[in-house]
Amino acid sequence: MKIKYSSDADICIIELKPGIPKDSIDLKEGVILHLDQDGNPLEIEIIDASKFISLDEISFSLPRVNLSGATQYVSN
Repeated sequence: MKIKYSSDADICIIELKPGIPKDSIDLKEGVILHLDQDGNPLEIEIIDASKFISLDEISFSLPRVNLSGATQYVSN
């Protein structure tokens, strides 16, 4: 997953997985879900992003698998 923000355009794109968008659904004004050819979500586009999201801090969790096979989550 990738999160990209353009301050020039004030657009945030949350890429869920790589692919070529073939369709889109307007979830609400300024929030668009892009879909692949099978209707699976590829990315979420937020127009005028600074109105909807706080850009001061972004945090995330990544799964980490240790040698015992148990999944642990690590936050930034």
